[in-house]
Amino acid sequence: MAVVKGQTTGHVHIDIGGGVTIHASITNEAIDDLALKVGDDAVAVIKASDVMLGK
Repeated sequence: MAVVKGQTTGHVHIDIGGGVTIHASITNEAIDDLALKVGDDAVAVIKASDVMLGK
């Protein structure tokens, strides 16, 4: 896992295997509350009403 904090939001990258990485934007407060650090294991829950794909 990679964690990059910005001014108010951060970006979390979770490698789920097979060369696939999930990217999420979350608040810095959430990063701190979850104590996320580079190399930690994490779980992603995906909730979306719309999914857009392109090629």
